[in-house]
Amino acid sequence: MLLIPLAAYISFVLRLDDLNLSDFWAGFLLVASLALLVLPLLFRWGGIYSRYWPYASVDELLRLTVMVATAVALVGAIGVFLGPPLLDVVVPRSIPFIFFMLALAATGLPRLLVRAVPRYITQPRPSREAAMRVLVMGAGDAGAALVREIRRNPQAGMQVVGLLDDNPAKQHVYIHGVRVMGTHLDIPKLVSQHTVQMVAIAMPTAPGKTIRHIVQICEQVGVRTKIMPGIHDLLDGRVSINQLRNVDIEDLLRRQPVETEIAAVAELIRGRRVLITGGGGSIGSELCRQVARFAPSELIILGHGENSIFNMQNELRAALLPETQLHTVIADIRFAGRMLHVFQTYEPEIVFHAAAHKHVPLMELNPVEAVTNNILGTSNLLQAAQATGVDHFVMISTDKAVNPVSVMGACKRVAELLVHQAAVATGKAYVAVRFGNVLGSRGSVVLTFKQQIAAGGPVTVTHPEMRRYFMTIPEAVQLVLQAATLGHGGEVFTLDMGEPVKIVDMARDMIELSGLEVGRDIDIVYTGLRPGEKLFEELFVPGESYERTIHEKIFIACNASSFVPRDLDELM
Repeated sequence: MLLIPLAAYISFVLRLDDLNLSDFWAGFLLVASLALLVLPLLFRWGGIYSRYWPYASVDELLRLTVMVATAVALVGAIGVFLGPPLLDVVVPRSIPFIFFMLALAATGLPRLLVRAVPRYITQPRPSREAAMRVLVMGAGDAGAALVREIRRNPQAGMQVVGLLDDNPAKQHVYIHGVRVMGTHLDIPKLVSQHTVQMVAIAMPTAPGKTIRHIVQICEQVGVRTKIMPGIHDLLDGRVSINQLRNVDIEDLLRRQPVETEIAAVAELIRGRRVLITGGGGSIGSELCRQVARFAPSELIILGHGENSIFNMQNELRAALLPETQLHTVIADIRFAGRMLHVFQTYEPEIVFHAAAHKHVPLMELNPVEAVTNNILGTSNLLQAAQATGVDHFVMISTDKAVNPVSVMGACKRVAELLVHQAAVATGKAYVAVRFGNVLGSRGSVVLTFKQQIAAGGPVTVTHPEMRRYFMTIPEAVQLVLQAATLGHGGEVFTLDMGEPVKIVDMARDMIELSGLEVGRDIDIVYTGLRPGEKLFEELFVPGESYERTIHEKIFIACNASSFVPRDLDELM
């Protein structure tokens, strides 16, 4: 209220080059009075007074600019066009343009000071000697956000020395006051020059090959590395210091993320009743989390293990949107009557079938369990789905179902054929999705290696030439969701997972990431192939005609249903 009349006065002084304003006092009083009336009213209407300015962002600044511009336009229109004929008051036409800049400064600067003062004056700052000197690799959105968070939180004990980025257009520019000093190739030089103690990798979309190269350079110069999570783990897009963690094997195997058609997935799921089997497992639980984001009308989590379902229920209750109703069902898919009752009770429209026994050596020892769960359980679900008119059925399969040599793979192949048979019978979108090995899932070789390293070794590998395709749990789930939108019935979807990874290379990487050396600290021992294992896995059955979908990283075999034997039910 004090600065607005001052801004109006300075506007007239600048225009007239006269501190006394001569004959324009009446015009000044008109402009100042109108501004004092219009600005507070517009600010009130536009929500300026309800903003918490210590946390203001560009959105608040834009809103403030629009409100000031609107107010000045009203004041200027009245003063310039209505002042002379109605009040015999003259206001120069250039006054509104000058007044706009000064009024914006008068209203904006005090609010920005409210934001800046606590950060740069009142907050304690660690001494430069005590703070860990950090290089941030990546000058994109994640890197800029990380720099901002570190500067906002001096108690974290970090000092950003500089940024690095391989984009030539970003070299030598400043982001949040921090200079981009070079590319990843400059790490050795900069570590030496600036006594850098840690490199923070803020590249959530970078492929594993790039991360691996950066980590190797850091290891060579003896500097610590931390990394931000991948893009799949940053579902809300927020970056914080607490998310910095040690580089893990998942980061070294990371691929470019699949660009999921979020709008198509949202359109499929929003307002629908969705049932997820195996909802407490590694894949099923991530499916629950991601499906919940798209606001289904009802989410039904079905599983056999009560503890995992209980934990998933508690997690989702805190995250579910108000329009989603959650149901938890403890049931065994091997009981046909129980499955039919569940489907009749909840009438799901979309089913994601993630329940399965998948541990190859254990299923070799317990084939009855593999058959009853993976084959008969899938058959029970499909019969219940057909009886209750389920529109979409997506079954999670495996690359081990292709030319299977194991009980688990053979059972999954039969389950695929059952899905295709149901798709032909119903004409609905019943499809299968094949995965490679899923990092971090229960029974994953990664967990076994971690336990062996923690115990001091040795790390056991079955064969030096053993290779597998790998993907992360979020990648797998995004493929499932995308398949639900692309499938029309009877297709098999799989992800372009690049080149298969040697298991022994993965073991070596995990040992080195733990700060140990192969042969000196921990040995790698070859134990021989286990029953049901192959050296190489395949992604498509011979004769399947596969092609890329509209998504570059997703393949589809459209003729998969043509392989269903006519006597499948009798054979089963």
